[in-house]
Amino acid sequence: MLRRVGFFILLAALAPALAFAAKPKPCIPAEQAAQMLNKDVCVTAHIYEVVQLPDGTRFLDVCSPETTDEQCRFTVVSFWEDHDEVGELKKYHDRDVQIRGIVQPMHGRAGMILSHARQFYGGPPKFKPNPLLAHGFNAEQERPPIYDPNLRAQGGHRAFMNTRDQETLPAK
Repeated sequence: MLRRVGFFILLAALAPALAFAAKPKPCIPAEQAAQMLNKDVCVTAHIYEVVQLPDGTRFLDVCSPETTDEQCRFTVVSFWEDHDEVGELKKYHDRDVQIRGIVQPMHGRAGMILSHARQFYGGPPKFKPNPLLAHGFNAEQERPPIYDPNLRAQGGHRAFMNTRDQETLPAK
């Protein structure tokens, strides 16, 4: 009886590790990505064209040339500020790729922002802090980004005990 209980305790302890060791979720086709809004997914697609705008924004066209622009429901966008982390995209022209990221609504269609090359290998997008949360914060300034009374000095440079109030200890 005690062995059974020990087995179940061991199984319960290893369950989270077994869940991570399971196969990763398979990639979904680009056509199904429009139904996965605001979810972190892996999308498999064929890149028909790499288009660069004058401002440096690049698009990976995942719709065939026969598909009209109104019928194309998914796109991949890479902004100029991420150019160094993403690298050259023309090498993906006319190739099948897998891209991981968060599917977002973009001007009437679904899209994914490509912000780092590791997204082609199952890695996460580049972390971008929320500018509204970091408003007024500069790394060179002395003060913390938010006012927190627990972070300010309490009573100056006061010691634990006032050194003038010494108690004499009884002799042993």
